[in-house]
Amino acid sequence: MKIDHSLPLEYSTQENQMKILGFWIFLGAEIMLFATLFASYFVLAPRTGSGPAGSSIFELTPVLAETILLLTSSFTIGLAIHAMRLGRTKPMLVFFGITLILGLAFLGVEIYEFNHYIHVGAALQTSAFTSILLTTLGTHGAHVTFGLVWGLFIMIQIKKNGLTPQTANKSFIFSLYWHFLDVVWIFIFSFIYLKGMM
Repeated sequence: MKIDHSLPLEYSTQENQMKILGFWIFLGAEIMLFATLFASYFVLAPRTGSGPAGSSIFELTPVLAETILLLTSSFTIGLAIHAMRLGRTKPMLVFFGITLILGLAFLGVEIYEFNHYIHVGAALQTSAFTSILLTTLGTHGAHVTFGLVWGLFIMIQIKKNGLTPQTANKSFIFSLYWHFLDVVWIFIFSFIYLKGMM
C-alpha cells in the first residue's frame, strides 16, 4: 500500500481516496431519501384530520435543546478531525467521545419528545401529518443512533491500533456523516418546527 505523506492521513492512499468519493456518492442517496421525506411532509402537513396540528404539539424548549446539542456535536467532531490531522490521538478521542455523548443526549431529548407526542394523541395512525412527522423525525433519529454505534466502534479501533491511514479514513468519513445529520436537522428545525409553530 503506497502512502502519500504530502496528503492528510485520511487521503494518503488511493484506496482511502476512493472510499471518501464513494461515501460522497452514498450521501447523495441519503439526500434523496430526506428530500423525499421533506416533500411528503410539505404535502401532508396540512392534513391533520381530527388530530392535533404542529402549533399545538411542538414545544420550543426540547427543540432548542436538540438543536444546541447537535450543532455543538458538529463542532466537537470538527475538533476531533483537527486533532487527528495534528497526529494527537488523545485529544482526538476526547472530542470524539464528547461528540457521541452529545449525540446520545440529543436522542434522549428526542425520546422525551416522542413520548410527549404520543401522550397528546399525536401517534403514527392519528393523521397524515403526525404520520409523516414521526416518520421524518424517526428516520433522522435512527441515523443518529447508527452514528453513535459506528462512532463507538471507530473509537475502539483507534484505541487499539492508533492513528493509521485506515482509522483516519474511517474517522473522516464518520465526520462527513455526522455533519450531514446536522445539516438535515437544520432543515427539520427550520421547515418543520419553526414553520409549524407559526
